[in-house]
Amino acid sequence: MRQAILIEYDERIATVTLNNPGKLNALDLGMWQGLAQAFETLSANEDLRCIVLRGAGDKAFAAGADIEEFTRMRASSAQAADYAHITHAAMQAIAESRHPTVAMIQGACVGGGLEVASVCDMRICGESSRFGVPVNRLGLVMSYGELGGLMALAGPAAALEILLEGRVFGAAEALEKRLVNRVVPDADVPDETYAAARRIGQGAPLVARWHKKFVRRLMNPTALSAEEQAEAYACFETEDFRIGYQAFVGKTKPVFQGR
Repeated sequence: MRQAILIEYDERIATVTLNNPGKLNALDLGMWQGLAQAFETLSANEDLRCIVLRGAGDKAFAAGADIEEFTRMRASSAQAADYAHITHAAMQAIAESRHPTVAMIQGACVGGGLEVASVCDMRICGESSRFGVPVNRLGLVMSYGELGGLMALAGPAAALEILLEGRVFGAAEALEKRLVNRVVPDADVPDETYAAARRIGQGAPLVARWHKKFVRRLMNPTALSAEEQAEAYACFETEDFRIGYQAFVGKTKPVFQGR
């Protein structure tokens, strides 16, 4: 029986794999449920420093939703709303992961695949990768919970262009639209992704968590409280700051403890 989501560990980097290669990693109910469970488990792992999210094989990150499920699980608006609770929980678990996340995008990254990638912290893709949200051809709407990540990356004008036209486009345009951070030769995607993950892992983990929190907070237009402003200086009280400072002065490599 196929395991929907795979988790592998290499030192302090975890790899989460969308495992449905026979359907280009199209996302089904088991995969959405598995994603939520995987990221909730990984977020509780204090030893981790970074999570790489990828699709099985090199043909697709994820080619959207598993359309075959619609007649059984999304045959009405009520069923679709119930299903959305599961998909939104998975995307929220990824977006709120305490560890930095990097999407390793090979091949197609469309529909639900793009939704998932959009809530990762970084996205690295190959030159032949393809992107888009062609749901207008199915008469489907991208819900509020699914649209947030795309809007945050591309902005309203580009998000509407993507949704209204329903085009599938290439990596260069995805970079121009800010959907990805980096485009590299196809053969280099794994190496570039794990090199980025290792660089992230070499940094102080508390600092990474604070930066993720601060960026999310600044997307909220309400004024920062005095307590929130003060939190930006809490790092000076950490053991990791002392480790990092001493390593910088002594010209050695810091070994952060996450404290």
